[in-house]
Amino acid sequence: MSTDPNKAFNTVLGNQTERRLKNVFERLSGTLQRDALIQETTSQLRELLQVDRLVLYYFYRQWQGRVTFESLSDAQYTIFGSTGPDECFNGDYAAMYEAGRVRAIADIEVEPIQACHRDFLRSMNVRANLVVPVLTPKGLWGLLVAHHCQSSRVWTANDVEAMQRGAATLATAPEIRGS
Repeated sequence: MSTDPNKAFNTVLGNQTERRLKNVFERLSGTLQRDALIQETTSQLRELLQVDRLVLYYFYRQWQGRVTFESLSDAQYTIFGSTGPDECFNGDYAAMYEAGRVRAIADIEVEPIQACHRDFLRSMNVRANLVVPVLTPKGLWGLLVAHHCQSSRVWTANDVEAMQRGAATLATAPEIRGS
């Protein structure tokens, strides 16, 4: 009994193609689950805190990132895709966020912050902000950032705790923890 070499070859190719398609599907499925979780988390936090904008600033390279998700009270507040002030966010600041730093600024006009930071926040129409790190086993994955644009705002312990819970939810999600 002879075996058709073409049939055997096609079977091997079919199995490889099937495995590749399965891997692509699994990656896409994980990405969709991650994106849905991030969008849900940012939207819920924005509504809970009653802020104008809540964003995820994702680090795609060491200390280089961009706003990849946002929840807005009004479309005029969009900063989607924006990057941070590289001259202000350096290894020293990153190390503080890696250590769990939470930064609450009630009013950028009176808070003692670097001029480049103040100018950057002004350029995005921010008056008050709250920043919480998203820490995975691999380190600083991103920042959850709440922006109050219309006026100053005193951030409460409950505000900080809500943001920290949101960051922990993201950090422990399998789709994020491994990325």
